[in-house]
Amino acid sequence: MAHRLQSAALVLVAAAATAVTTTAPAHAATEHHDHDPITVVADGLDDPFGLSAENGRFYVAESGTGEISGIIPGGDGPSVRLADITGLTGVDRRDGTLFYLTGEAEPGTSGGSTLWTSRRGEPRRALADLMAHELAENPDGQRQFGDDGAPLDALSNPFAVLAGRGGHEAYAYVADAGANAVLAVDAKGAVSTFFVPPVVTTGACEGLENNDPEHTGCDSVPTGLAWGPDGNLHVSTLGSEAPGAARVYVLDPHDGSVVEVLDGFTGAVGVAVGDDGSVYVSELLEGAPATEEPPPGFDISTVGQVVRVAPDGTRSAAQVTLPVGLRFAGGALYSTAWSVAGAFLGQSGLGQVVRVDAAAFSPLAD
Repeated sequence: MAHRLQSAALVLVAAAATAVTTTAPAHAATEHHDHDPITVVADGLDDPFGLSAENGRFYVAESGTGEISGIIPGGDGPSVRLADITGLTGVDRRDGTLFYLTGEAEPGTSGGSTLWTSRRGEPRRALADLMAHELAENPDGQRQFGDDGAPLDALSNPFAVLAGRGGHEAYAYVADAGANAVLAVDAKGAVSTFFVPPVVTTGACEGLENNDPEHTGCDSVPTGLAWGPDGNLHVSTLGSEAPGAARVYVLDPHDGSVVEVLDGFTGAVGVAVGDDGSVYVSELLEGAPATEEPPPGFDISTVGQVVRVAPDGTRSAAQVTLPVGLRFAGGALYSTAWSVAGAFLGQSGLGQVVRVDAAAFSPLAD
């Protein structure tokens, strides 16, 4: 299970909330020029987390306002598709159905840890109670409650959802950061454990104290989901934000068996896969100061990057400010940016969706 936090948003930002505290300048949309390697598709968003695309339109989950907004590149701007969603985290859309998640609820409140669906002209539907699955099945096998009966950390805190593509696949997959598991949900709302990434016990995670003394090391904490052109399911993990502990697991979408593991990332919060099989990973806090007090004049806009792993294994990176959600669509990579500006800075409307072209990537040093 992940370190106990009140929402999926805080799962990602709490560890660095004291490290990056300088106020970012207002950041308006840039004009589009053919030579711009990173261009703003939409701005004025509030903590955009999940990002989806279908039929040339993007859908973004704005955690700050609890709204799902639709975006048409080159259009008039975001339009609210759904509103009044408490604890909104992930979103996906397929065949006219919106899938979205609400993260762990505040104690004493309801509606958290749930997978919802919505279609135009129909009531919203609470498809699956993910907390109920955690309490009944405890996918990662870690101790859930202390001797006083209080939860030791987050139990179910879903962060990303990905619709199935038909056939023998699940109706939807959920990356549950609290449960430390990828869950499969069928069309009737039945939940099953699809994949449990192992605790990381090497490198900076070796011998690290955990909430459960029998599971020392870094909890993996699933954060992102994406389809590859080969039909495999890609899962990013946070790795407790320890250096090099984040992974991308490539899974068979039918049985959850591991096809490949990409390692060496830090704090991975999203994943996408290009048409050529390149894997893109968002590292939310890359470049954040390691000290509690940032150096004078520190520029928060330099924090964050998207790493590209080419089919031959070569790695490169593009500097994107505080990225979370990724989506490859129409032959291009798109990312949310300034995705936790509200949580860090208490400022609304700084969030963006940006297109990240190939020219934005520079080789990473070995």
